[in-house]
Amino acid sequence: MPDQAIDTLLSEERRYPPSPAFAAQANAQPEIYDLSFEEFWEQEGRERVTWFEPFTELYRWERPYAQWYLGGKLNVAYNCVDRHVEAGNGDRVAFHWEGEPADDRRTLTYADLQAEVVRCANALKELGVGKGTAVGIYMGMVPEAPIAMLACARLGAPHTVVFGGFSADSLSDRLNDMGCTVLITQDEAWRRGAPVPLKRTADEALALSPGVTKTLVLRRTGNDVPMTEGRDHWWHETGSEADCPCEPMDAEDLLYLLYTSGTTAKPKGIAHTTAGYLVGAASTHHYIFDLKPETDVYWCAADVGWVTGHSYIVYGPLCNGATSVMYEGTPDYPDKDRWWEIAERYGATILYTAPTAIRAHMKWGPEHAAKHDLASLRLLGSVGEPINPEAWVWYHEHIGGERCPIVDTWWQTETGMILITPLPGITTTKPGSATRPFPGVDAAIFNEQGEEVGPGGGGYLVLRKPWPAMLRGIYGDDARYKETYWSKYDDVYFAGDGARIDADGDYWLLGRVDDVMNVSGHRISTIEVESALVDHHDVAEAAVAARADALTGQAIVAFVTLKGGVDGSVEKLEELRSHVAAKIGPIAKPANIVFAPELPKTRSGKIMRRLLRDIAENKPLGDTTTLADPSVVDELRLRGADEAAKDD
Repeated sequence: MPDQAIDTLLSEERRYPPSPAFAAQANAQPEIYDLSFEEFWEQEGRERVTWFEPFTELYRWERPYAQWYLGGKLNVAYNCVDRHVEAGNGDRVAFHWEGEPADDRRTLTYADLQAEVVRCANALKELGVGKGTAVGIYMGMVPEAPIAMLACARLGAPHTVVFGGFSADSLSDRLNDMGCTVLITQDEAWRRGAPVPLKRTADEALALSPGVTKTLVLRRTGNDVPMTEGRDHWWHETGSEADCPCEPMDAEDLLYLLYTSGTTAKPKGIAHTTAGYLVGAASTHHYIFDLKPETDVYWCAADVGWVTGHSYIVYGPLCNGATSVMYEGTPDYPDKDRWWEIAERYGATILYTAPTAIRAHMKWGPEHAAKHDLASLRLLGSVGEPINPEAWVWYHEHIGGERCPIVDTWWQTETGMILITPLPGITTTKPGSATRPFPGVDAAIFNEQGEEVGPGGGGYLVLRKPWPAMLRGIYGDDARYKETYWSKYDDVYFAGDGARIDADGDYWLLGRVDDVMNVSGHRISTIEVESALVDHHDVAEAAVAARADALTGQAIVAFVTLKGGVDGSVEKLEELRSHVAAKIGPIAKPANIVFAPELPKTRSGKIMRRLLRDIAENKPLGDTTTLADPSVVDELRLRGADEAAKDD
């Protein structure tokens, strides 16, 4: 990718070195990069978790499959809960939970968590769950969601968590693919003051999932829901036994499946096993977030239905004995300062969230955060997609008070753990760059021919060595696993993302390969055009897609939300096109700009760029069940058609 059009990100000149005070106390010290691949992961495997039987072999690499910590036996729930209680830390808070309704709050210590996990595990045993039983979990952001995950892990029962915004068809597809026999759900969830009918949706799914014979149902809202006698069991009426031993698990026993959606094919069941996953999640959490479990209050503002919630709400933080904040609702309900009210209330010291959320707060304005005392914050994180530099700087200034290091992290459902990231206290950060591979991670950027590119070059992100938390395949589909991740190059993992490396050796992620557009032979990254648009003082949020063009191959279509709810105009359109040309070059000017009050987002806050591509190409839309507001798509279609008519 030598094109000048992509070079604008690499011209970013702002630098943020760590403060001497932060560097002196940081968990990660510079010598961490001096350890060999084997030395680092051997050390982390010995120190980060507690083993019932220690491992005898670090890893085995039979491409494309890896095994880690062979010979070892452990239990994830023991590592996340019991060992902290046994060490005398039972009174430490595990979760400060904030429900969406006002004043709906709970605090669970590690001793509380242990009691709840044991109770849930015994309830599952009463329903016939044991080692190897596949369990589905379909819940909202309530403490019982991680409790259910840990109860499964305690019994050695692999789980699949299905995001509470998914449809009945999506839920049944996942339950059937994994072969689940038990489902854990709840009556309803709260979202923006209205109940979400999880149990009714689950009932629709179970009509299509004959293998599920038992359900465990949490009472959350208390509204009446249908209960099928003999199949459905209330959470609060089961699990009376006071003890439940942790099942010793082999290092490579399956811990969970998490499904990623494909645009045409059925969802892929990403398989994560026990020891390597736990070591990877806990190690990255310890170093990247500089966790001090005795004093930190850590908040990952994700949902447990996604991999970020698995690794950095549940398994990584609890393994490290962290005190976490967990929030049920949306960032702007009932008011746009809800997050900052929560951060102030609990004295949050670490916040990990998505660029989409940061840009939403930019759009709403800094005055909402300014109402609250955020002086407790000492570190910020970004996850989910590349962050544009202006959002990075806004986050740094208005949320971090210009004192907090920002860790901009790259990873995937498939990787299980963060792979490219700054290490706070060591790394000089650059807005928009994820900087360097994590210690013990062998990443590179290859060109089309499979050759590694040097500084200034661009191409495809690959991983040349295994890492402990890597996926162990696609469940039940070995051929698809090899085709998806291992067929582009020999013996290296193809991440599917474009990237560049700058003169300092820092990585700049450019989004999915199919988010790199080809305009008149020039490769232009969607994230780069989005960054240029958001750099304009009137733009709150932007997303970019490509459409086919007979002359240029592809043409750029931009979807833009202006600040303050202002409507777009022909004058503003030309102003923004000129702005992009000035920031990147004339080749990057959008052919069309569609102004809209909202962009289509999932319920977890991610922009649905796949739908924007379909709108830009005037294609039939795929599944929209995960959208927070499906009407946004219809509005964009109409606006896009109007813009196309003007062009004609």
